Amino acid sequence: MAHGMGRPESENASLGELAKGLTQDASTLVRQEIELAKVELRGKARTAAPGVAMLGAAGVVALALLGSLTAGLILLVGLVLPAWAAALVVTGFWGVVAGGLAVVGRSRLRAAGPPVPERTVESLKEDVEVAKEAARPQPADGRPASGSNRSGS
Repeated sequence: MAHGMGRPESENASLGELAKGLTQDASTLVRQEIELAKVELRGKARTAAPGVAMLGAAGVVALALLGSLTAGLILLVGLVLPAWAAALVVTGFWGVVAGGLAVVGRSRLRAAGPPVPERTVESLKEDVEVAKEAARPQPADGRPASGSNRSGS
């Protein structure tokens, strides 16, 4: 589009032409923003992939460590109690730890609120309002037809 992103060249363009141009411009902008986000995320993923793999390996090693710790605790408690009782005591201990972690984790998730990007949603709502305002027909004197004065807010 050599004449400027779909905008009509004429000063006396009809409202339909203006709306069509605005729709085309908005569509192009959205496509460009999505493509930019894809490129940015691909770059971040390439950088983060080795770190994610190492964290996964660390998790596997931590599980092995936890198994060794559990066996050691059972052997230690087994000095005082029969082996079966020692295993039950250590299992109960890990159950209490897991329950405590679950309660604290759940309360933190509730405190964080819903997983909605609230500032982004609010910004998008404002963008829609600005686009609607721009698409409204303007009187001959150039003032907004709605009578709203945005400079006071």
